[in-house]
Amino acid sequence: MRVDVLTIFPEMFSSFLNTSIIKRAREQGRLHVNLVDIRDYARNKHRSVDDYPFGGGPGMVMMAEPIFLAVESLLPQEGAERPPVILMSPQGEVFNQELAAELSREKHLILICGHYEGVDERVRQFLVSREISIGDYVLTGGELPAMVVIDAVTRLLPGVLGDPVGALEDSFAMGLLEYPQYTRPRSFRGMEVPEVLLSGNHEKIRQWRRRQALERTWRRRPDLLAKLSLSPEDRRLLDEIIKNSRENSGKTY
Repeated sequence: MRVDVLTIFPEMFSSFLNTSIIKRAREQGRLHVNLVDIRDYARNKHRSVDDYPFGGGPGMVMMAEPIFLAVESLLPQEGAERPPVILMSPQGEVFNQELAAELSREKHLILICGHYEGVDERVRQFLVSREISIGDYVLTGGELPAMVVIDAVTRLLPGVLGDPVGALEDSFAMGLLEYPQYTRPRSFRGMEVPEVLLSGNHEKIRQWRRRQALERTWRRRPDLLAKLSLSPEDRRLLDEIIKNSRENSGKTY
């Protein structure tokens, strides 16, 4: 996959691109990230890419021309498939695992990192194909959201993770929060690893993990359960979880 990132702070990506899974994906040739400094497309001697907003108001707005020129320099020749041009924006659709999976099937992405008070509206209207937000809060710019998108998408690229099952069992990948994980030592300060995980019985381990994932999701993110089509086994386990919780607490849910 090729990802072009348009930013006025390309130096922010240095450590991110040279660490952990992202670094390995790049070394394997599965991910190519091209950092584009929007200032290189500014047509003034000061390389400025922002100006005061028409109508007044606080702050500065990123100008349309440098962004248009930068994106147009990256687009394939006429007739070829146009890659998604994505603006990182608090006004966009909220990023989630489903969207990460969708983007991971693309061969080429163009991410635009906004800054200041935002970008000229004509960028939204006539250049980008979609807008993405990583949550309902305000950040200084689109660089951190772009890193989040790249990281989540890269994990889903074929061959990037050493164990492909790992990506499938991550929290949200199957619609549930992930079950608890343990490693050595077996006993730590009197805290023991659940006996079932030491049993060697793979079916019992699978059932325990599924139950734990369902219970953790029910307690912490019940909204996720409402979106799932639960199997008969899941429904039975969930009914047991709710019943046990009522009996133990004496409360009505």
